[in-house]
Amino acid sequence: MLYNGDMEKEKFNIVTLVSNDGCFDLQFRKDTRHERSGSPTYYRWKIQFVITTPKENVKVLEKAKKIIGCGNVSVAGSQARFSVQKIGDITDAVIPYFQKNTLAGKKKKDFDLWQKAVEIIRRNKGVPIAKWKKSDLLYVMEIHNLTAKYKQKPRKQKWIEMARTLAKTT
Repeated sequence: MLYNGDMEKEKFNIVTLVSNDGCFDLQFRKDTRHERSGSPTYYRWKIQFVITTPKENVKVLEKAKKIIGCGNVSVAGSQARFSVQKIGDITDAVIPYFQKNTLAGKKKKDFDLWQKAVEIIRRNKGVPIAKWKKSDLLYVMEIHNLTAKYKQKPRKQKWIEMARTLAKTT
């Protein structure tokens, strides 16, 4: 890891930080709107860019936020977290940054797939998932499956069966 004090001596390298502690996250989510009558349930694809570090290194994440130009830094328990969740910030800041400052190995492959999913999700922004083109929904599902091998701790998606069902009915 590049932080732990050495970070200040060396030129700050966000690509190395992301290679070690970054995540290009793509997940299928279920959201229930409890404040609305009948508590309707919505399914959606969620994308985010995340870097996590021990909370002692929160200044590193603040520096990353300044360089990327968007996102939020938070501390919970022993962990500090920088995340960018707004699709406009991801397409206007995160993706161009990593197109210019190239990642390597598994992280580059993960990023390349993730940015394809970002484009599909951006194109369908505001469109209920049941109204997406079947090809878009299937491609994002395929990307989701392909990116699992590039994750350190891939998690099983709880609602992925619903995505498969939606893909069959669209």
